[in-house]
Amino acid sequence: MSTDLAKTYDRIAEDWYKDHQSDDWRIAGTKEFLFRLPKEGHVLDVGCESGIKSHYMLKRRFRVTGIDISSGLLEIARRESPEGDFHQLSMTELDALTQTYDGVFAQASLLHIPRKDASGVVKAMARCANNRGSVYLAVKEAREGKPEEEVAAENDYGYEYERFFSYFTMAELETFMTEAGLQVVWDSRNPSPSGKTVWLQIIGQKC
Repeated sequence: MSTDLAKTYDRIAEDWYKDHQSDDWRIAGTKEFLFRLPKEGHVLDVGCESGIKSHYMLKRRFRVTGIDISSGLLEIARRESPEGDFHQLSMTELDALTQTYDGVFAQASLLHIPRKDASGVVKAMARCANNRGSVYLAVKEAREGKPEEEVAAENDYGYEYERFFSYFTMAELETFMTEAGLQVVWDSRNPSPSGKTVWLQIIGQKC
């Protein structure tokens, strides 16, 4: 992921954190993911952002290591969840990690990766999962007649900023899982409360 995206998230970090604390579309998928992990298992939160989801998992007595490219978001994650372990690292650099995890969680983060690179990133996530480990993905659904990739201009917080997005289909996510040596064990398609986004969620497990 580009340094431009990191700078954007540094800029919007506090506003983004306040805006997304009440998101509920993610809860069912997160619970499904955690249900498949051992008690007090260790999760790698890939693209942990401000640690909202890490905090959710930590409160349920899971151990969490979070990575993100934005120092601004990581500062909030460390502030709000000091019991977590947070590091500045891109999801394109997962092979730099030397340990494996009971689960790898990538919610609303793979969508910032170019489509041509997405399968390789999912394979790297699978390598980070231990034997019988699970990998969770959540992305925005591709929209008919709309670009599969774009740089979106936004002004939700009273100022303009831009972010790169890729959009996917459930069939593509299933293919990524299969190519990574994972068996799909759960999936879901959920519109966001605003109706602007359809979120695709999927869990794969090492056999």
